[in-house]
Amino acid sequence: MLELRYFAAARAALGRAGETTTVDDGATVADVVGRLSAGAPEAAPVLSRCSVLLDGRRAAPDDVVPDGATLDVLPPFAGG
Repeated sequence: MLELRYFAAARAALGRAGETTTVDDGATVADVVGRLSAGAPEAAPVLSRCSVLLDGRRAAPDDVVPDGATLDVLPPFAGG
C-alpha cells in the first residue's frame, strides 16, 4: 500500500488531500506521478512541476517506491 499526500496547488488540482493506492513491484516515482497525471489530465501541468518526497526525503523520478511508503507531492513554493 502507498500513501499519497497532496499539498497546496497539487491538492487543488487533484481535488483531494490524499489517498492510498497500490503500486507494482519496481514502480518508480515517475510511474506514480504519471499514473496520477493520466487519471487527472487537468492536473498534469501542476504535477509536472511538483517536487516529491519519498518517506520524507526528496525523491528522484527514477527512485523505486517500496510498498508501505509515503509520497508527498509538493508544488513549487515562493516566499521568504
